[in-house]
Amino acid sequence: MTTVEQSVGAPVTRVDGLDKVTGAARYAYEFPTRDVSYVWPVQATIARGRVTEVDPAPALALPGVLAVLDHTSAPRLNAEAQASADLFVLQSPQVAYHGQIVAAVVATSLEAAREGAAAVRVGYEREPHDVVLRADDERLEIAETVTDGSPGLVERGDADGAWATAPVRVDATYTTPVEHPSPMEPHATIAVWDEDRLTLFNSDQGPYMSAQLMSALFGIELGAVEIVAEYIGGGFGSKGIPRSPTVLAALAARAVERPVKIALTRQQMFQLIPYRSPTIQRVRLGAERDGRLTVIQHESVQQRSAQVPFADQTVSSTRMMYAAPHARTTVKVAPLDVMTPAWFRAPGHTPGMFALESAVDELAGALGMDPVELRIRNEPETDPESGKPFSSRNLVACLREGAARFGWERRDPAPGIRREGRWLLGTGVAASHHPDYTFPSSAVARAEEDGTYRVRIGAADLGTGARTALTQVAADALGIPLSRLRLEIGRASLGMAPFAGGSLGTASWGWAVDKACRALLKELDTYGGVVPDGGLEVVADTAEDLERRADLSRHTFGAQFAQVRVDGDTGEIRVDRMLGVFAAGRIVNPHTARSQFLGAMTMGLSMALLEIGEVDPVFGDFANHDFAGYHIAAHADVPRLDVVLLEEDDNTTNPVGAKGIGELGIVGAAAAIGNAFHHATGERVRDLPIRVERSRDALRAARATERRRPGAGEPGSRVG
Repeated sequence: MTTVEQSVGAPVTRVDGLDKVTGAARYAYEFPTRDVSYVWPVQATIARGRVTEVDPAPALALPGVLAVLDHTSAPRLNAEAQASADLFVLQSPQVAYHGQIVAAVVATSLEAAREGAAAVRVGYEREPHDVVLRADDERLEIAETVTDGSPGLVERGDADGAWATAPVRVDATYTTPVEHPSPMEPHATIAVWDEDRLTLFNSDQGPYMSAQLMSALFGIELGAVEIVAEYIGGGFGSKGIPRSPTVLAALAARAVERPVKIALTRQQMFQLIPYRSPTIQRVRLGAERDGRLTVIQHESVQQRSAQVPFADQTVSSTRMMYAAPHARTTVKVAPLDVMTPAWFRAPGHTPGMFALESAVDELAGALGMDPVELRIRNEPETDPESGKPFSSRNLVACLREGAARFGWERRDPAPGIRREGRWLLGTGVAASHHPDYTFPSSAVARAEEDGTYRVRIGAADLGTGARTALTQVAADALGIPLSRLRLEIGRASLGMAPFAGGSLGTASWGWAVDKACRALLKELDTYGGVVPDGGLEVVADTAEDLERRADLSRHTFGAQFAQVRVDGDTGEIRVDRMLGVFAAGRIVNPHTARSQFLGAMTMGLSMALLEIGEVDPVFGDFANHDFAGYHIAAHADVPRLDVVLLEEDDNTTNPVGAKGIGELGIVGAAAAIGNAFHHATGERVRDLPIRVERSRDALRAARATERRRPGAGEPGSRVG
């Protein structure tokens, strides 16, 4: 019997690589469709109020225009559907945010639709608006729940009493701005109705879950909705559910009784696609003089829309990162006249861990303790929040391995003293964390008469390599080479499956794939190993398996290290190198996993130094709504990056041993860079991004401090 080399754990080249580089891979907007028409949204020019008039006549007079839709003429959605209020497109005259879809033009060409939209005249009754997040907003309220299901206020022990008696304390406020998802492929949809059956070719992170939502919105059976998302050009959470443009396409297709296309422009992406809420975070850490934390308090103020009570899980990581007997975390939200924020790049954990890990660095300075050692000293034995044992927790191993590889032992702890010419040099560290989520999923495994196998699952590949990883899992479970397997993903009709988000995809889907393939082999045994006429297939799902799983605290961890240089004259910041060391279960494909971590670390760098949505308080929208004004990291901004994946055998998570990795790599990256900036300059910047203006302010503050210091200017004194 021939032994097949194991696929899981091997750096397999992407199985869809050839299709992508040759153009054979089809994205949502590219599916051939007969008699297609195009829809272009008309967007509100006010931030709050109501539509009083829509005059369609100028648009309808243009060649090619088929229809003008508004709240009086658009098809009705199911008002009883359990869906976000901002998905009820063109159902009401109320305007909740600047840029909201208030009308739409459907035409036989894209150009005609765009020209028609510009010709539609809309009248408004304007109301006063407020789009600025403030820590003293009287409307702030503690969120009932946040996105991970936990309460907005969680407390253990006596947080106030422990703070009052703590020998060493840090009390600081950190802010993060609006951040926008910027996938290469914009949101795009082709909507096709066949009587009461709806097919959406959609750039979509979760076909099955999206079908559930669309069936509810349109009041049709789940089996009457097909979502096709074979290839996706990135999403970062923004394509986790259908957004208003997808609903608009389906409404327009129903209205004109022909297929309808929509693809957002880059400017529309900034106006119609949810973003990460800005945060104002106060962190208070109290410790004994030996560095052991006694209390952690973390409060996050963030915004939600007036329509939807969304609250991100910004403080959730804080409750379980370090051993502290007393803790309180609070999420407060202010209802503003803005589009609803939503999930984005490790939602909540990314901004929350920036604040926490910056505060830990400040505590290390107050204690005169090494930042790595401080984190290790506060390593908990069990989950401080739940008291449950960890399924695995290798944060200390990540910190120690990272410190050794980064050359941390050569680091002079004193800030603001290292120079190379005009450049100030510094290094920083931060921890990474993300929950290890697994959701129920189903898969179909089929043996064909010709000796090949087919596996079907309603998963989605955002470009992260999920298609390759699942092929490896299936091939190993079946004991066959990759060449004998065909994997089908990217359709709602392929069965129950969670979306590609929350770093839960491979763990959830892989479990179902593994189970289905092993069940198929057992079924084949009943046929003596011979595939019967017509083939043989089995269906497996993991719902009951998940219920029987041990009740443990499940997470992934990592350590981020960064070296930065700051021009002492201009304030320019350059990141010289970054190292990420991560422990995230069994790595299915080290090649694609490394790529994910490199991308996530780059996003963390972009967050630290570049990305900010500039809110215009007068008009209620964003002043920067394209890549000329909203800067993201380009090749020239990215330094030498290195990724180390520690071996971690966690056999309690699922039979494959895989955990999610997609978001772990961004968490902590911005804090490591911010901590390195402080080490370089001696000044702490607590507001992201650390743009050149803030860098210059820090350098001026450093010079002022130096001038006030006794002995300043003498040989050996620090120069800012």
